[in-house]
Amino acid sequence: MLEIKDLNAWYGSSHTLHGVSLNVKQGEVVALVGRNGAGKTTTIRSIMGLMPKITGSMQFDGKNLVSLKAHERYRLGLAYVPEERRIVPGLTVRENLQLGLVAGSGKIDEREAIEEIAESFPRLKERLDQEGVTMSGGEQQMLAIARATIAKPKMILLDEPSEGIMPVLVEEMGVLFRKLRDQGVTLLLVEQNVEWALRLADRAVILDQGEVVYESSSEALLADKDMQERYCAV
Repeated sequence: MLEIKDLNAWYGSSHTLHGVSLNVKQGEVVALVGRNGAGKTTTIRSIMGLMPKITGSMQFDGKNLVSLKAHERYRLGLAYVPEERRIVPGLTVRENLQLGLVAGSGKIDEREAIEEIAESFPRLKERLDQEGVTMSGGEQQMLAIARATIAKPKMILLDEPSEGIMPVLVEEMGVLFRKLRDQGVTLLLVEQNVEWALRLADRAVILDQGEVVYESSSEALLADKDMQERYCAV
């Protein structure tokens, strides 16, 4: 579904990604792990069209991404949940969800979509008319994920979804991600909580200093404590 070859990215004069290549198959969950500053967020921002300068090749569902703007990539079925969540102040939970539909293809019935998403996210169901930014951090993370999924994307890019979230919500999030995978949604998960991510994922890719240094099944990396210590330990 996603094929990246020789991806380079820059912030100004700072060259942050160095020839990153990776593939994600349809229906797969891939964990992109590594230390802070390894290039994980830069990679998914590049995939979403949010970096000021990149080179290389990116194909999504058979289409060339490089020339497309972020909203055009979203309409192709590529959704993004940023680390900072970006819940819009002044808007209710319902209105934040509506933004996900407005940015999508426009072919989904709004009432049915919100009812369906509310059933999938019980914590949001009771808060549809509450201002989104007044909820807890974990509930805002759920809203960010719900907003990304409401337009039924083919693939979701997730940046540190468990960061700062209490353990019970992290476990709920894991159940949700497994459900999405079972529904055929592809996930690329950037995560500092390596063990949790590996228990969710099918495969793992380690980034270090802007380069891919290791790829394996998630089970293999989960069992390889030396590799985790070398590239993922804080």
